[in-house]
Amino acid sequence: MDTFITTFLPNVSEIWDEVLLSTWETLYMTLIAGLIAGGLGVILGVILLVTQEGGILENKHLYNVLDKLVNIFRSLPFIILMALIVPFTRFVVGTSIGTTASIVPLVVATVPFYARQIQNALVEVDPGVIEAAQSMGASPGEIIFRVYLKEGLAGIIRVSSVTIINLIGLTAMAGAIGGGGLGNLAITRGYNRFQNDVTLVATIIILIIVFISQAIGNALVKKVSH
Repeated sequence: MDTFITTFLPNVSEIWDEVLLSTWETLYMTLIAGLIAGGLGVILGVILLVTQEGGILENKHLYNVLDKLVNIFRSLPFIILMALIVPFTRFVVGTSIGTTASIVPLVVATVPFYARQIQNALVEVDPGVIEAAQSMGASPGEIIFRVYLKEGLAGIIRVSSVTIINLIGLTAMAGAIGGGGLGNLAITRGYNRFQNDVTLVATIIILIIVFISQAIGNALVKKVSH
């Protein structure tokens, strides 16, 4: 195995520690940003759902404002978004460079994307179940937690899996401009120094992380669907 790596991946064999560190940084960014964006995204998605036209807490003015903000932030290319919120990133973590600093724009980019996914997933909950809960005197909070989030759990897991995969891709872009992780390794080592084996290994590791995330998501969906 060592002979194979030395022969076909000569540059990688010299920087295994850096490869492992970059993998950890990617997982760290994905996990922390995913947890924060997940919580905020569910809250925002539910607010969009219940305040939209026909929602249980219909509020056209609030919905229109939030809807426009979500659309704006979803439309911004991630690299431009990172540059735009540099002052905010510095305010939150004290710097705009590094793995921890990258979490801020990752969250800002992921929350609107995930919120829209949550809204679309929960819209599919059977309206008859909502009406039945209302007829029995359930409060909006009870409908949200006992009907929407419970009945829409499979859809929530499905869109969460999609969002995690999207987030992994964003971490690679964050790395390309100083955020650390496998994206940074692929650019600084692989692309800039013409070390194609480094780029290849970084890509393969990212793909493995994506495939594992997808497999876990699919397994959870199957479990809650039965």
